[in-house]
Amino acid sequence: MHARRRRSARAALGLAAAVLVLAASAGAFAQGKHQTFSATALGEGSYLGKTFNLTIILESYSTAEDQQVLLDAFAQAGNQGVVNALAKMGSKGHIAITGTPGYDIKYVRESALPDGGRKIRLVTDRPIAFGELWTDSHPTGYNLSALELELRPGQGESRGTLVPACQFSISKEKELTIEAYADPWKLADIVVW
Repeated sequence: MHARRRRSARAALGLAAAVLVLAASAGAFAQGKHQTFSATALGEGSYLGKTFNLTIILESYSTAEDQQVLLDAFAQAGNQGVVNALAKMGSKGHIAITGTPGYDIKYVRESALPDGGRKIRLVTDRPIAFGELWTDSHPTGYNLSALELELRPGQGESRGTLVPACQFSISKEKELTIEAYADPWKLADIVVW
């Protein structure tokens, strides 16, 4: 009888230890999903010579269902449909730009690059206003911002593009494309924290 209780106690202790290990590793996994990137935005075209720093904090990635919601919204109501659908989505992270309160990221997806790197694309449902500050204009109808990072393992090989104010359209080839309100910004000195 005592041997059976000792075995039950050991089994319960073993189960409790296993639960703690699983809980700890689940917490570590959740923390591992939190990703932070920093970059320097370099102006091109009409913004040539202007620079600013930005930090991108990703808490989670969008799902295939999120992507389908955006495609369906675009099919029904074009660019405004995408804006409306993004407004209903929860935040997936944040873009913090020097001198601004920052912007919530509503949609972010990651894909593999052929050379072993990875591509991260994200969209906010508001235009990033610093472009307006420099041009004294308001991009009517261009009410989205997009950013793309191409992360590669070699130092200095990562690059990216920021489009502060854009809208989506469908090309002749039936592909979703981005139409920029003004010149995109080149992202350099990308650091993965």
